[in-house]
Amino acid sequence: MTKEVTTVSEEGYTAENQIRDFEVTIDATGEEAPDTLESLLAAYGSCYVPALRVGGEQRDVGDLGRIEIDVSGDLNDDDKLAAVQFTVKTEAEMDDDEAEKVVERADELCKVHDALKTDLEASVTVESGAF
Repeated sequence: MTKEVTTVSEEGYTAENQIRDFEVTIDATGEEAPDTLESLLAAYGSCYVPALRVGGEQRDVGDLGRIEIDVSGDLNDDDKLAAVQFTVKTEAEMDDDEAEKVVERADELCKVHDALKTDLEASVTVESGAF
């Protein structure tokens, strides 16, 4: 299976992304839409929610109810992502041991978490003069 997205920028730093029947605007400057790192952090948090839910069920904690994740990304001197922190709030009560087990399982399940490995890089082919 392959996931496909088409990204188009007519000018400037804003890009329109076609994802199946959905359009998502991302603006590298953050002036007209979420910037690229904010979009990545939103995808990471959004991916972590179902991973936590499944982790809760698989680690015998049960339904976590409402989940809210405050995601923050620290930038280095080059404005590149250096660290990510999640503050996870759940409606369900868990002791520290249960929470640790749910988080460990969520780390194993989250596809964005897995994709942020250092050995994953885009293979790039350029077709100049295409338009």
